[in-house]
Amino acid sequence: MTYSPKIVLIGMPGCGKSTLGKQVAKQLNFDFYDLDEEIVKTEGLEIPKIFLNKGEGYFRNLETKVLQDLLSIDRSFVLSTGGGAPCFNDNMDLINDSGISVFLDVNLDQILQRLTKNEVEKRPMFQGLDTGEIILKLQNLLAERGVFYDKAKIKLSGDDISTEHLISELMSYFKS
Repeated sequence: MTYSPKIVLIGMPGCGKSTLGKQVAKQLNFDFYDLDEEIVKTEGLEIPKIFLNKGEGYFRNLETKVLQDLLSIDRSFVLSTGGGAPCFNDNMDLINDSGISVFLDVNLDQILQRLTKNEVEKRPMFQGLDTGEIILKLQNLLAERGVFYDKAKIKLSGDDISTEHLISELMSYFKS
């Protein structure tokens, strides 16, 4: 049986999981999945509509089911998760048991710059908030989620998060 690494990117909303995930998957010639996109395909509804029509509890259970389905695929891939995915239903343990978790620890000021009006509209938790409220929300989320993010097998911090840096860290991880 061959080993098929599954690289799972976790971190705050807007930290670059999808962007970096696509780049790394292309470099490694792996498939790329975005957990939120897979949820939308499964449910036939956009994430904000799932939250609005069915509630967060329903969404989190659906998220876990789709995550389990993806992690059971028997080939290598890169997966970008939603910011809260590791924090519910023992998902972080599932991720670590099935793959190589990578926490993208990006400065909150940088995340705020990335959350354009268009991005905020796609994220139910930030809708209707002004900049100050978004900063406070991000700080509170990081305080709540940090304990889960810290369980990641690889942690990339700061401004030097790049495709090359992540691939280098993965190679070091495989050697150890």
